[in-house]
Amino acid sequence: MSSHEFDAIVIGAGIAGMYQLHKLREIGLSVKVYETGTGVGGTWYWNRYPGCRFDSESHTYAYSWDKEVMQEWNWSERFAPQPETEKYLNFVADKFDLRKDIQFNSKVTRATWDEGAQQWEVELEDGSTARATFLISATGPLSAWRLPNIPGIDSFKGDWAHTCRYPKDGFGGRGNDFSGKRVGVIGTGATGVQFIQEAAKTADELYVFQLAPEWCAPLKNGPISQEEMDDIKANYQQIIDDCNATFGGFIHKFDERSLFDVTDEEREAKFEELYNKPGFGIWLGNFADIMSDEKANKILSDFIARKIRERVNDPELAEKLIPKNHGFGMRRVPLETKYFECYNQDNVHLVDLTETPIESIVPEGVKCSDKNYDLDIIVYATGFDAVTGALNRIDITGKGGKKLKDKWADGPRTLLGMQSAGFPNLLTLVGPHNGATFCNIPRCIEQNVEWVSDLLAYMQNKNLKVIEPTVEAEDAWTVHVDETAEHTLFPKADSWFMGVNVNNPNKKRTFMLYAGGAPNYKAKCDEVAAKDYEGFVLQ
Repeated sequence: MSSHEFDAIVIGAGIAGMYQLHKLREIGLSVKVYETGTGVGGTWYWNRYPGCRFDSESHTYAYSWDKEVMQEWNWSERFAPQPETEKYLNFVADKFDLRKDIQFNSKVTRATWDEGAQQWEVELEDGSTARATFLISATGPLSAWRLPNIPGIDSFKGDWAHTCRYPKDGFGGRGNDFSGKRVGVIGTGATGVQFIQEAAKTADELYVFQLAPEWCAPLKNGPISQEEMDDIKANYQQIIDDCNATFGGFIHKFDERSLFDVTDEEREAKFEELYNKPGFGIWLGNFADIMSDEKANKILSDFIARKIRERVNDPELAEKLIPKNHGFGMRRVPLETKYFECYNQDNVHLVDLTETPIESIVPEGVKCSDKNYDLDIIVYATGFDAVTGALNRIDITGKGGKKLKDKWADGPRTLLGMQSAGFPNLLTLVGPHNGATFCNIPRCIEQNVEWVSDLLAYMQNKNLKVIEPTVEAEDAWTVHVDETAEHTLFPKADSWFMGVNVNNPNKKRTFMLYAGGAPNYKAKCDEVAAKDYEGFVLQ
């Protein structure tokens, strides 16, 4: 093997790429990881905007594959902020000396299957190439960031950034301090909500440009005492096992009763209790039928709407902050800390873009249909080309010159969300239709990485060189994914779950995730492996 030839190439050094590197080393493979950034951490390297933090409980987000790491690391908050998470991932990278096999500042632009050599050739932005038998993408479901389709973005004279490329030390090195500044935020999804909460504290004027409101619920963050942390460590394996048994890999578990099985008083008491507890309990620990029955969902949505009205002083403004086009939990729920209370402040102004759309960005700020807003800073919280975006931005060519983005033009087609027919030896961690896409990500990343590693060890032992799904097995999985989604309310709302981003109108609306729950997904993967990788052709 030349110095540019490996058993496996991994794209991305985030949570998935780091663990995949470690596992492949364990089975004796030579590995190279290519990472666009200058450090490890993926999502937690790139997203440095003020307010960025987990919505998973910190200790459930951590890796569980090394018992020492679990005992050595202390989390300071229930939902850790970005700097702490990045520090944690660097701690893991140091402990396992991962950086020696990671090439930073290295953006993969092209990957081509060489049928004769039965290898992938990968090309980087600088024109250099490398080859490997296996190509494993660990590009993350929310990494291909998108700016809005607004004319004039480059004309703005002040400071601006997409949240996913926010300057590390803030604009002008001022960190989270916006005093003396007029700030505009475009977008009110999870990222926008987190940023707005922070900017509202210090900005002279904060203008929130909202196209559509989201259903938000309280995060209820707080410090983790040493006593609590010691208790977590004493019970760590049980906590992780409990997470792995739930639908989304969180510590929250659906109440299997129907919302209609209890009295109105009991139901209201449960909603109230969950609303005031930390994390996703109000969504993922609620009655199971809130995610499958529109009538049940409406009752919960009405409850959350009442909460918003209680928290916002101006009744007219409160109505603008309540979604009218989808029910609670049909899109990913942003968790917030005093978000709605921001709108009671004199320095915070909501601009409803359904009434006065943005026409352009101008040198002084934002031009809406009714007036111009003069700004010093614009932050675009306009989201991502989710799940498939990062893969589509790499020119991936499989057998017979077929392009992956062409194959997936009408929506992804995969087997287990791990492979796509016509693209041998390409394995997609947290890919489309993969159980890890709707999940407390590290919990499901571990399952993905371990499944892929077991597969490659199996192939090594049997002296097999190539794996690819059959078209029939891929069709069956794609149908199963769609059928599973139809049992939920997710397809009723436009969201990144459905591949929808208003800034990418040409993308076909199709379900991107696997909605059967993490335990079902793992069982399907295990069953395929137990039957010698049924549905895949190995040679």
